[in-house]
Amino acid sequence: MALNLSSPAEVKSIFFADPFKSNILTAKFPGGLAFKRKECGAASGRRVCCSLQAPPPAWPGRAVPEQGRKTWDGPKPISIVGSTGSIGTQTLDIVAENPDKFKVVALAAGSNVTLLADQVKRFQPQLVAVRNESLIAELEEALDDVEQKPEIIPGEQGVIEVARHPDALSVVTGIVGCAGLKPTVAAIEAGKDIALANKETLIAGGPFVLPLARKHNVKILPADSEHSAIFQCIQGLPDGALRRIILTASGGAFRDWPVDKLKDVKVADALKHPNWNMGKKITVDSATLFNKGLEVIEAHYLFGADYDHIEIVIHPQSIIHSMIETQDSSVLAQLGWPDMRLPILYTLSWPDRIYCSEVTWPRLDLCKLGSLTFKTPDNVKYPSVNLAFAAGRAGGTMTGVLSAANEKAVEMFIDEKISYLDIFKVVELTCEKHQNELSSSPSLEEIIHYDLWARKYAASLQNSSGLAPVPA
Repeated sequence: MALNLSSPAEVKSIFFADPFKSNILTAKFPGGLAFKRKECGAASGRRVCCSLQAPPPAWPGRAVPEQGRKTWDGPKPISIVGSTGSIGTQTLDIVAENPDKFKVVALAAGSNVTLLADQVKRFQPQLVAVRNESLIAELEEALDDVEQKPEIIPGEQGVIEVARHPDALSVVTGIVGCAGLKPTVAAIEAGKDIALANKETLIAGGPFVLPLARKHNVKILPADSEHSAIFQCIQGLPDGALRRIILTASGGAFRDWPVDKLKDVKVADALKHPNWNMGKKITVDSATLFNKGLEVIEAHYLFGADYDHIEIVIHPQSIIHSMIETQDSSVLAQLGWPDMRLPILYTLSWPDRIYCSEVTWPRLDLCKLGSLTFKTPDNVKYPSVNLAFAAGRAGGTMTGVLSAANEKAVEMFIDEKISYLDIFKVVELTCEKHQNELSSSPSLEEIIHYDLWARKYAASLQNSSGLAPVPA
C-alpha cells in the first residue's frame, strides 16, 4: 500500500480546514497549513469544550530553585520507570558511578526480565514491577538466590506503585509512548519531581499534566539533550529575559539529499544516520525531522515560549545541543559531546553540579572539533516542521494525535506498507480528521483515547479513492 506522494511539497500546501457546525477559530501558518478549532460552546460525542488558555509552563522562561526546596541526607533516593530501556540503563550507570549521591528504591520494566533481575541484584531496590504479568514467575525464579528480595507487583499497577514509591524524591520516566502517562501522573500526585524522558508526557499530556504539576508543586526536569540544554541556559535568568529558543537538529539521513530523490527512499536509506547508531523509530524521526517538530511542542510546554519564538537550525556536528536568545540579543548555548548521561545526571542533581571523571565522561575539546556549522531547515524537504508548528498552535489533543499518528506511520514505513513520503501524508490526514473532535483541555482519559484513535486511524489509511480509511 502507498499513498503515492511524489514530493513532500504536496503536504506543505495542504490546508487543514474541514468544515463543521460551530463557532470556530481558524489559524493559518507558514506553508499554507491551518487548523480550525472550536470555541467553547456546544459539545458533541467525547469532545469537551474548555478554556483555550494555555496550560502553565513548567519553567516560564527562567529556572531558579525556590527557597526551602526539599533536601535529603545521604544518597538521593530515586525510582526508575523503564529501567531496562536506554534511559533506564544510563541512569543506573550514573547511580553506579555515584553511589554516594544516588540510590535506587524502585524499578519498573516491561518484559526484559533477565536484565531486570541483574539490576535488582546490583542495586537492591525495595520494590520491583514488571508490566508483563506473565513474566512474574520467571523474575521470581531469577531472584531465587537473592537474600533480601524486593516486593514484586505485576502489571500497570506495579509500574504506578514504583512511580509513587514513598521513599523516592525523584522519578525517572523512561517508558516510551502513552504507557508512561499514568505512572507520571501518579508520581506527580505523590509529590515526586519528574526526570522527564517520556515525550508523550508533555506532547500529548501537557494540557493535563502541567496544571497538575503546578497544583502539587512538582518540578518537571527535562532529560533529553535539547531541552536540558535550554533548561541549563535559563538558569538564573530574570523574569521576561527569554526572547527566543533555538533547537538544534542533526538533519538526519537526508540532510544532504536533493528533494527530488526522496520519492525513491528505501527503509535502509532512512536508517543510515550520519552521526549515531540509534533505534529504528528515532532514526526515521531524525530523517523526517519529526523528532525536532515534536521537540518544538515540548519546548513550548516546558518553557512557555510562543511558537513564533521557537526556531530550528540544522547543526550537523551535534555539539551545540540547543540555544536561547535573551532580550538584549545575547545568545547562550550548551555544548558537549553527544551523551545522554549528562542531561539525565542534571535532572537528578539540579540545582547542584556533580563532578564527573574525564575517564568516563570525556571533556569537550573545541580545538579538535575545528568548526561548527549551521543552516536553515528546508521546509520542502521536511514538511514535518510546519505540521508540528500547526499542531502545536492548535493545542489540546492535536499534539498527541500528531505524535501518535507519526509513530504509527513510521511503523508502517519500516514494515514497508507505505513509502517514506507517505509518512507526512498519513500524519497530515490524521490531524485533519481530528479537527472535529479537538479538545482544548482534555482529561487523562481523553488524551489516552485520542492517542489510540490516532494510531488506529493512521493504520487504516490506504491508497483508495480519495485516500479514504479502510472500514474497520
